[in-house]
Amino acid sequence: MAKIFQAGPQGEYIKSDCQVLYTPGPTPLEIQIKSKVDALFSSAIEQLATSALNTLGILTGKLQIIDFGALPYVMMAQIETVIKRAHPDIKAKALPDFKDHAKYETLSSRFRRTRLYLPGNQPKLFTNAGIHKPDSIILDLEDSVPPGEKDAARLMVRNALRTIDFFGAERMVRINQGSQGFDDLDAIIPQNVQTILIPKTETAEQVIAVEDRVNFILKQEGLKYKVYYLPILESARGILNAPQIAMASKNNTGLAIGLEDYTADIGVPRTLGGKESLFARSMVVNAARAAQIQPLDSVFSDISNEAGLRNMVKEAKALGFEGLGCIHPRQIQPIHEEFTPSSEDLEKAMRIVIAAEDAAARGLGVVAVGSKMVDAPVVLRAEHTIQMAINAGALANDWKKEALQ
Repeated sequence: MAKIFQAGPQGEYIKSDCQVLYTPGPTPLEIQIKSKVDALFSSAIEQLATSALNTLGILTGKLQIIDFGALPYVMMAQIETVIKRAHPDIKAKALPDFKDHAKYETLSSRFRRTRLYLPGNQPKLFTNAGIHKPDSIILDLEDSVPPGEKDAARLMVRNALRTIDFFGAERMVRINQGSQGFDDLDAIIPQNVQTILIPKTETAEQVIAVEDRVNFILKQEGLKYKVYYLPILESARGILNAPQIAMASKNNTGLAIGLEDYTADIGVPRTLGGKESLFARSMVVNAARAAQIQPLDSVFSDISNEAGLRNMVKEAKALGFEGLGCIHPRQIQPIHEEFTPSSEDLEKAMRIVIAAEDAAARGLGVVAVGSKMVDAPVVLRAEHTIQMAINAGALANDWKKEALQ
């Protein structure tokens, strides 16, 4: 009896995805489609499947598609997954069109107050993720994806990067460790991924190895755009090597900490008070600041505890962090609000910046604000506060015009 290969989720409550079954065989290709929208879209689905199979070089066998509202890029990923599970030697790719809205750039200096994690094998979460306005969206290929679905998630994320409009959010991908991570890079680097999250980073050599692979792929594909890196420290060894990791690449844009794995590694439970991670978080902040990149805090895992989330943001700000990870869209607004400077802090920052510019215009090296003298680092911090307020929509870009009236 011929073996049947399968891709796509199991269960009764599947949404925005599909199940695909393929039976290799010598008979001419047969495609069967079952969908709630057969009358409207069965012809389009069959045409999409035929095109994908032709691209992959499949002209025989039987393909069955059970559709649960999958978008074309999702269906193409599942078709390619099932074919490559049956024929691992196939190298061809069934790629959706690369949409113009997926081709924007990012900056190393942009704010990353929020990083929204999306499991790479759950496309139902992709489509509307950008509407919630996170600073960054992480398509996750690591911990949130079961081992048996790594290949499918890789193709799903690849296709999503070419297709989904994330409304200007930074396009991040968390890759796997080791050789699986290199396979992830091969798939996603040509798709305008902007920042690679390197999980469980313990040495600078891990960052260098990822960067070397990325540079090889960019050269091979003839691509010129810049790819940034965000190492995640999740162990005692990683924390102790934080300075070297932070400085391992000029394209490092930040340094993050993963507290669930870190506390497990040192053998203690994670608490709301966070005393057990104070040393590690301080190490991350200082290493990041020494390398002039952004220190980014962990996730807050209780999505129903907004008060606890806000307290964590306040503590993170006090330690010097500039952002948190998010595991649910409802966490985005509270984090943004807490990272928005208070009216008191903003007013003070504006006075400092205006006084500094006035002193510079008169050739003075000393800035006086009221009865206090402030130096260059204080001015720099005030400029950063103002930029945070502008980014949060709490202050207009031309704020000086109104302030000087």
